[in-house]
Amino acid sequence: MTRNVVLPKDIPAPPYYSYPLPRGTKAMYSSNKKLMKLNHVDLSGGNLINSWLDCMKASSPTQIRANSILSSSSSSLVAPLEDEFHDWMEQHPSALMKFEEIMEMSKGKKIAMFLDYDGTLSPIVQDPDSAYMSDTMRDAVRDVAKYFPTAIVTGRCTEKVFSFVGLQELYYAGSHGMDIVGPTKGSEQIKSKTKDILCQPASEFLPMIEEISKTLEEKIKIIPGAKVENNKFCVSVHYRCVEEQNWCGLAEQVGSVLKDYPKLRLTQGRMVLEIRPTIKWDKGKALEFLLETLGYTSSSNIFPIYIGDDRTDEDAFKVLRKRGQGIGILVSKMPKKTIANYSLNGPIEVKDFLQNLVQWKNISFDEQKS
Repeated sequence: MTRNVVLPKDIPAPPYYSYPLPRGTKAMYSSNKKLMKLNHVDLSGGNLINSWLDCMKASSPTQIRANSILSSSSSSLVAPLEDEFHDWMEQHPSALMKFEEIMEMSKGKKIAMFLDYDGTLSPIVQDPDSAYMSDTMRDAVRDVAKYFPTAIVTGRCTEKVFSFVGLQELYYAGSHGMDIVGPTKGSEQIKSKTKDILCQPASEFLPMIEEISKTLEEKIKIIPGAKVENNKFCVSVHYRCVEEQNWCGLAEQVGSVLKDYPKLRLTQGRMVLEIRPTIKWDKGKALEFLLETLGYTSSSNIFPIYIGDDRTDEDAFKVLRKRGQGIGILVSKMPKKTIANYSLNGPIEVKDFLQNLVQWKNISFDEQKS
C-alpha cells in the first residue's frame, strides 16, 4: 500500500549544487559564492546556454582534475594538486583507514545502510544500460543486508536498478527517492518479483514525465552519443558519449522542450542532465522517509551510514549532519566539495568497506556468544 505523503502547495527552490557559479546568470542563480541554486531554467537564451555549458563542463570534476594531472609535466601544477588532495583527505579521511573509529562511533547503536548505485556499487560506464555490479559486490551487499536494514537510493528507476542488483531483501528508492519500495517477503511476491510500494510523492507527474521523455528522444536523435533514460519519475539525458562541441546543441534541444513544462525543473549530475518534478523531494527526503519506515524517526540509538558519489547524494549527507547521527561517505578518487565525513576511492573500496562491516559484525556476535 502506498503511504500518502503531504507535500507543500508552493513550489520550493531546489537544493544547492556545488557547481562553479556561471557568469551572467544573476536572475537565475543564487550569488552565494560558488553554490548555484538551480530553478526552472530557460535554456533558449544564448547567455544562459553558455552558462549552462560551463556547468556541463564542470559536471565531472573528478575526471577533469585527473586529466589535468596526467596531461601536465609541470611540477608547478602537480605539487599544488597533490597538496590539495592531501588537505582534502585530512578533512575526509578514508573510511577504510578509519574503520575502527567508525565502528567505535556506532557502538551500542543500530546500523542502517544506504547505498547509491552508479559509481558506488558499480563503476561509471559509457552506456548506462551496462552498469552491472560484480558478483562479489552483490555478495557483499547481500551479506550486509543479513545484519542491517539496507536500501539502494538512486536516480535510476526502481525496476532498472533492481534488475542490476537482483536482491529481494533490500529497500529500493528510485528516481531520487520518488519511488520507494520495500523488501519482498511472501512467496508469491518473490516468484513474481513484485515489491510493496511505500511512497510515490510525485505520482501525478507520471503522464508528464512519459510525454517529455518521448519528446526528448525524438529531439536529441540529431545529437550523436546522447541518450534519454526514462527513470519513471524523472528523465535523464546522458551526454558522457557526446562530443563537447555538440553540448551546446544538446542543451538547446533540452531547453526547447523543457520550456513547455513549467512544473518540471532541470538539475545536473555526473555527465547527465536530469528533469524532475518541482516538488520538495530528493535523496535526503527519501533517507528521512526510510528511517521513519524503519521506526527510527525519533530514535537516538540509530547509526545510518550513507555511501554515494554524486552531487545528488549531498542532500542525504545534509540530513545526517542535521540529525547529528551516522556518517556520510563520498566515493571519489579526487577532491570534491562535499559535507560527507569520510571518503572511499571507488566501488572496490566500497566492497571492501561492506565486507569489513560484515566481518566486524560476525566478530562482535562471536564475542557476545562467548
